[in-house]
Amino acid sequence: MEKTKDYRLYLAFVVFFLILLPVGNLLGFVSTNTISLWGRYFCFAIVALGVDLIWGYTGILSMCQAFFFCLGGYAVAMHIVSAGAAASGGSGVPDFMTWNQVDTLPFFWVPFQSFGLAILLGLLIPASFAFVFGYFIFRSRIKGVYMAIITQALALAMWLLFLRNETMLGGTNGLTDFKNLLGLSLSSGNVKLGMYVLSLLVLCGAYFLSKKLVGSKFGKVLQAIRDSESRTSYTAYRVLDYKLAIFMISALLAALAGMLYAPQTGIITPGRMDVKASVEMVMWVALGGRGKLKGAILGALTVNFLYSICTSLFPDSWLFILGFLFVITVLYFDKGFWGALEMLGAKFRKNKPAARPVAETETLQS
Repeated sequence: MEKTKDYRLYLAFVVFFLILLPVGNLLGFVSTNTISLWGRYFCFAIVALGVDLIWGYTGILSMCQAFFFCLGGYAVAMHIVSAGAAASGGSGVPDFMTWNQVDTLPFFWVPFQSFGLAILLGLLIPASFAFVFGYFIFRSRIKGVYMAIITQALALAMWLLFLRNETMLGGTNGLTDFKNLLGLSLSSGNVKLGMYVLSLLVLCGAYFLSKKLVGSKFGKVLQAIRDSESRTSYTAYRVLDYKLAIFMISALLAALAGMLYAPQTGIITPGRMDVKASVEMVMWVALGGRGKLKGAILGALTVNFLYSICTSLFPDSWLFILGFLFVITVLYFDKGFWGALEMLGAKFRKNKPAARPVAETETLQS
């Protein structure tokens, strides 16, 4: 029964987002801006999956996921900007560097001129950073609120670093003016639709891989660490290795989402990696349902959809609305939106009249 219900949910999700919205866009019923907006929502949902894996299933509250998200976004953005500068002729140096009297392309920009290397480095750098940072943190047995504080400090430090013009990453303005990717115009409606479909497919792939992960032996150990790390440490499993592995996986998911996000939004700035951005990512999972992969996706999509609506209708009230939703969820729906839906579904099935047995029906008819 549970599998049948899941298949129906997957089918409805695919029909609506993979068929109805794209077809509506091609027929002119759905605007290109709406398509691009939902493509970015899917990127946020990929990040939420990573947050749920490390927080919901392992019990590690990481507050630096936005930093890994931006590392992936900056990798693709650096390729787009450097390729655009090379295509326009001249020295091949981006305009914001020229304005700062920089005549030659910095050495660390050179590998990003290749699209393949940019993608590889966009995944390798966040994973390596997560490995080094996580190794020292987990080896020191830092956990709980101290883990949250240290990862917040990391996000703040990186935000301050990327704000500086000396880093040659655009400073406060970040990287902007994205025109072409692999020879395709990013302002084209077909390209935006293609990025939307690609983001959706990556989200689906990330979900099913995450679901397989949490259902495996590896996932069971993660949940054991969440429930009682001290007991798990007495077994043959090396807790440090499992925590380090899931920290790297969540960083990879965030970086992958950032690489899909940057071309669709046309800009990537340090503002996307500050502490506030990471707190919002945690709130998506908390509101959607911690420890429920479907809840993480639902939370990311719903909260960002509400953000777009509320900031249009009530520009100055979004933080109050988000805070109200969070308080209501904590007080009355501790399992999030998804838990509330499951509770309503169970109550509906309980109140639904049971079907009469076949023998009783035949007796009544005779």
